Amino acid sequence: MANGQWFPPDWPDRIRALADGRLTPVTPRRAATVMLLRDTDAGPVVHMLRRRASMAFAGGAYAYPGGGVDPRDDDRLVRWAGPSRAWWADRLGVDEASAQAIVCAAVRETFEETGVLLAGPDDDVVVGDTTGPDWEADRAALVARELSFSAFLDRRGLVLRSDLLGAWARWITPEFEARRYDTWFFVAALPEGQRARNASGEADRTVWIRPAEAAAGYDAGELLMMPPTIATLRSLTACRTAAEALAAAPERDLTPVLARARLVDGEVVLSWPGHDEFTRRIDHERTGRPPASA
Repeated sequence: MANGQWFPPDWPDRIRALADGRLTPVTPRRAATVMLLRDTDAGPVVHMLRRRASMAFAGGAYAYPGGGVDPRDDDRLVRWAGPSRAWWADRLGVDEASAQAIVCAAVRETFEETGVLLAGPDDDVVVGDTTGPDWEADRAALVARELSFSAFLDRRGLVLRSDLLGAWARWITPEFEARRYDTWFFVAALPEGQRARNASGEADRTVWIRPAEAAAGYDAGELLMMPPTIATLRSLTACRTAAEALAAAPERDLTPVLARARLVDGEVVLSWPGHDEFTRRIDHERTGRPPASA
C-alpha cells in the first residue's frame, strides 16, 4: 500500500530541467514552524492542520502552524525573554538578527494560525486566554501585515518567551521546487489557559493527534505529509510528555536536510540524506510517470 508522501506531479520534469541546466534554483525563504504539544493521559498530542487543497504549495497535506519570516521580525525593539539572541544565533547557526527573526516568526505564526501566544508580561508569566474581539483584531492585523509583531507586543506590554521554544530540526526545500523554504522546526507546549483553534485561512481542518497515530495514518496512505513533517513526527514518538520533548531539544542536530537528485542507470534518484524512507526512483525517459518508492 502506498504511503502518504507528498510528491508533486511536476517534480520529475523540474528535476530533469535542473540537471540539464534549464532551471535556476530560487533562493529559499527563511521560515519557522512549531510542533505545539499538549499532554494527555495517553501521552502528548501534537497540533496539526490540513492545508486547503487549493493551496499552491502542499495542498491537502498535513503540517504544523508556521510560515515565512516577516522582514520586521528582526526589529531590535522586540521585547525578549529567555535565552539571549546570541545564544539563539549559536543554536540556529545564523547571526543574531536572523536568529531573532526566526524565533519571532515561530511565535508570530503560531499565534496567527492557532491563536496560541508564547508571550507574557515578564519572563515568569505566560498570557492566559487569548480569545475575544480585541485579541482577534490584533491577530487579523498581524496576518494582514498591518501590525508588526514588535508593535503588537509593545501595545500589550508583553515579552516574547523564547524559553518556551526548543529548536528541533532544520529542512530546506529541494532546489528544483518553485517555492523554497529554509525552515527551522521548533517544539513548544500549549500554555495553561490557552487553547488552539483553526484561525488560518490556509487550513480546512485542524487536529490534536498522537505522533504515533499520525505516523500510522501516513504509513497507511490516509494522511498526506511532506517528508519533514513525517520525519519530525517519528522523532517525537519517543517523548512521553511535552516537557520531555523540550528537554531533548538542545541535543537535537540542526544540520539542514536538503534533498538530492542524481541520475543512476537512466533513472533519476531523489533522496533526502539521513532519511532513506523518502528515496524515490523516477524513470528518466518518461515525463509524468508516477514515482515509485525505492
